[in-house]
Amino acid sequence: MKILVIEDDLEAAAYMSKAFREAGIVADHASDGESGLFLASESTYDVMVIDRMLPRRDGLSVISELRQRGVNTPVLILSALGQVDDRVTGLRAGGDDYLPKPYAFSELLARVEVLGRRKGTPEQDMIYRVGDLELDRLSHEVRRAGREILLQPREFRLLEYLMKNAGQVVTRTMLLEHVWDYHFDPQTNVIDVHVSRLRSKIEKDFGKPLLKTVRGAGYMIKDEG
Repeated sequence: MKILVIEDDLEAAAYMSKAFREAGIVADHASDGESGLFLASESTYDVMVIDRMLPRRDGLSVISELRQRGVNTPVLILSALGQVDDRVTGLRAGGDDYLPKPYAFSELLARVEVLGRRKGTPEQDMIYRVGDLELDRLSHEVRRAGREILLQPREFRLLEYLMKNAGQVVTRTMLLEHVWDYHFDPQTNVIDVHVSRLRSKIEKDFGKPLLKTVRGAGYMIKDEG
C-alpha cells in the first residue's frame, strides 16, 4: 500500500512515516497544502492522510479541490478540531474518515487499512502472482506453492515492488526511491544484500528460480514457464 501524508508538524510526520514504513506501507510526505495537492494530483495513492490545518492551503480546501478534479482516493482527516460539527464539516468536504488529535497510531493504522480496502481495488490488483509465488497486499501474506513465506517489512516491500513490475527490469535507483523512500549512491550494496536475503527465502527448496539479476541493469522477477 502507498499513502500520502500531508502534515505540517514535521516531527509528527516523521513519526508517522517511520511507523507506516515499519508496517510495510510506503508513505510520501508533504508539509503544506499546495505541495500536498500537487503530489496527490500527480501520483497515485491508496489512501491519503490529511491534516485539517495546513499552511498555504488548508486541508479541507485540498480535499475539495481533489474531488473536483475527479481524484477519489480515500481520505482520512487528522485534526485537533474534534467536535461533532467539525467532523461533519470534514466529511461533507469530501473526507472518508475523521480522526481527532491526539490519536493512537494503532488506530490510525487500522483506519488507513480499512480505507485501503474500501477503495474498491479489484482483487487482482491486491494479489500479485508470479508463477506459483503469491503476494497479498492486504494481509501481507506471501506464499509459494501454497507454503507461507515469512518476510520482514522491508523484504515484503521489495518483493511487492518487484512483483508489481514483473517481467520488467527494476533498477537499483528505482528500488531506492520506491522501497527505501530516499536517494543515495545507487552503487551501495544495501540493495544486493536485501535481494540476496529475499531470493533465499522465495527460492530455497522450491526448485525453479524466479528472481534474476540483470547484469549492469538491476533485477527482474519473472516466471519463465
